[in-house]
Amino acid sequence: MIGVIQRGLKQGSILTWTLGKVIFPITLLITILRYTPILQWIADFLAPFMKWLGLPGEAAVPLVIGNALNLYAGIGAIVSFDFTVKEVFIMAMMLSFCHNLFVESVVASKVGVSLWVVIVVRVSLALASAFIINLVWKGGGEFAQYGLITKSEQVAEGWFTIFVEGVQTAAMAVLQLALIVIPLMVFMQLFRELGWMNKMSDLLTPFTKLLGMEKNTSMTLVAGLTIGLAYGAGLMIQAVKEDGVSKKDISLAFIFLVSCHAVVEDTLVFIPLGIPVWPLLVIRLTTAILLTAGIAFVWNRSEHRKRREHIHDHSYDSI
Repeated sequence: MIGVIQRGLKQGSILTWTLGKVIFPITLLITILRYTPILQWIADFLAPFMKWLGLPGEAAVPLVIGNALNLYAGIGAIVSFDFTVKEVFIMAMMLSFCHNLFVESVVASKVGVSLWVVIVVRVSLALASAFIINLVWKGGGEFAQYGLITKSEQVAEGWFTIFVEGVQTAAMAVLQLALIVIPLMVFMQLFRELGWMNKMSDLLTPFTKLLGMEKNTSMTLVAGLTIGLAYGAGLMIQAVKEDGVSKKDISLAFIFLVSCHAVVEDTLVFIPLGIPVWPLLVIRLTTAILLTAGIAFVWNRSEHRKRREHIHDHSYDSI
């Protein structure tokens, strides 16, 4: 048992180092950029496009900040303005699909999934969901009540103070990563070596089969759904090494997770904004299932056609 725990601690430390090398510098950079005009310039540039999504120009600010940092930063920016329930719901839906874009997308690339595929899928889902919600929902015109959330104040002054804040924020991000990934990897090591992984995979086989994946991707999906995309990526890296997960299954799993990850946390954080949160969960989960199953269907058909062509060509050559 001690040996299993030691192996889990070692794998967790390696994963923390691998992901931390990405998270720390990007978090530091974005934290510093918050105190420059750059994010506001980006928001001003995007403002004319907001009307197509049913949003005012000010909505570009929380969307940019939420994508640059995380959901909490985006929510903090939302409460700095007076938005209607419909506008807050649209932003919540967009940020659910697409937040912390830089860190999570670069982390995804560590698994072997194309960085641009991750970005395009997440941004496309965010834009499409906003356009459809604005088109379909005619209500929500009353101003949102933000409950217990208070508006955040920026207090850092001077570049040295800002840099220190950035280092502290980045260090806390990596520490939080370690506190989740290392115990998780110890648990997963126990899970594998005690034979529980196979039992769990068997239970989830119908769901993974529906999504066009093998059963050895099941725990990766569970981790991503519950604890988030970055931590799910850590398990994927481990799964590729130890469980023989194919490149196709990794890609499909990540397509699912970029659409729907950390469903509990990412849903509950919007409750204080005074919007209905169950639709957020239902829309994300439904979208992830349909998108992944659809891509898997096309992918499998393509592979089947290539195999048939290969067999035909081989038979012709033999004749």
